[in-house]
Amino acid sequence: MTGGGIPAPQAGFLAPDFTLNTLDGETVTLSDLRGQVILLNIWASWCPPCRAEMPAMQRVWEEYQARGVVVLAVNSTVQDTPADAQAFVTENGLTFPIPLDTSGEVTRLYRVSSLPTSFFIGADGVIREVVIGGPMAEALLRSRVEQLIKEMR
Repeated sequence: MTGGGIPAPQAGFLAPDFTLNTLDGETVTLSDLRGQVILLNIWASWCPPCRAEMPAMQRVWEEYQARGVVVLAVNSTVQDTPADAQAFVTENGLTFPIPLDTSGEVTRLYRVSSLPTSFFIGADGVIREVVIGGPMAEALLRSRVEQLIKEMR
């Protein structure tokens, strides 16, 4: 439990909702994505493990987006800059949505203490697993996403 009596987002709990603007100027609201499997990753461009796992997330996104999988890589912009995030995204050819957490709202809401932190969220909006730190291996990403896709059926 945290000081406020609200449990930190963890497996078995509904993922806290948020709305953020992306690098592309779109607006994304987590609850609007219900019915899809979500990999919510919170990262910063200066973070070596964050940088290391992004190519694997891009490959998973390319392979699974047609099957109802969304990769949301929330840039902890309160600890980064939009320009640095954009440079990293461009350099790595990332095509999944990059919401910008400019106020730190999502970083606080999800009680992120270490970057990267990833949340695997089922189609029902419930967090299935939290992975703190990284980089996550592509095999781990694939196995978790495959499991969540099976749950959708």
